[in-house]
Amino acid sequence: MRRTHLLLLFVTVLPAQEKITIPSTLDRTVQPLLVWFPTGIPDPVPLVVHLHSWSSHFDSSEAWQVALQEAQARNWAFVAPEFRGPNDRPEACASPEARQDILDAVDYMNRRYRIDRSRTFLMGGSGGGHMTLVMAAHAPRRWRAASAWVPIADLTAWYAETKRRGLRYWKMLEGCAGGPPGGAAGLEYTARSPLPFLARARGLAIDIQTGIHDGHTGSVPISHSLLAFNALALANRTSEAAFAGGEIAAMVESEKLPPGYAPPPVEKRRTPLLHRRTAGPVRLTIFEGGHETDFPAAYTWFDTFPSSPPRQ
Repeated sequence: MRRTHLLLLFVTVLPAQEKITIPSTLDRTVQPLLVWFPTGIPDPVPLVVHLHSWSSHFDSSEAWQVALQEAQARNWAFVAPEFRGPNDRPEACASPEARQDILDAVDYMNRRYRIDRSRTFLMGGSGGGHMTLVMAAHAPRRWRAASAWVPIADLTAWYAETKRRGLRYWKMLEGCAGGPPGGAAGLEYTARSPLPFLARARGLAIDIQTGIHDGHTGSVPISHSLLAFNALALANRTSEAAFAGGEIAAMVESEKLPPGYAPPPVEKRRTPLLHRRTAGPVRLTIFEGGHETDFPAAYTWFDTFPSSPPRQ
């Protein structure tokens, strides 16, 4: 009698991400978001909040799947809010409604799941980097750490830069602010930029990552990241770490580091490091690349923040 041997394959099946809607606590409109939470984990878990890029939605932003996979690998919770979608309308682009949508998404996750509230991490690239800095400035006590990749820091400057290069973003900015910079519209450019408000983020751990070729092969000059770092260095009383104006202009123009910069640390990542410096809890990384993200590197940094009492 022949015996049949069955080979049983045990495959770990992760719970699927879920698209849901929640009401805005500011204007009661219904807002979508994508959520994921690990099953079978008895203890509270960290939460990663991923913010979509400039022209995208919560479920179409570049590399959002990478961000989700990194959370899944760690059994961390994940949420990606829509915060009013692409930045081409007044209700988008760091409006009060968009900012509240992000906080509403965090509050939903805290109510619905067992979240370690001392480890809520914020991240995004490009327009998501812009909004990461915005939220770091406007709600600094909600985050343990924030990682902004190739962010836009000054919308007035970016308007001129993209118009000069023939990119479409200046027109999108007019749709958000109600016209070109100047007059009442100019106030909107300022209000929706993180740079004027970054002093509010003093003491918050912020990671800014920028590619040396961005603004040439990409859409956001490296100056945005360097000026944001300078503002945070001043806020954290470490102004000696700031970049000089001449250094910034030279890097934007030449796509090269000035001579004499300290060598970068050795770090395993997709985008090789060129330079890193810190200013209190803030770090700035210049990498060999353009307008791109390396979200696994952001998670490696998040891993260094253990559970702790909430910030007071």
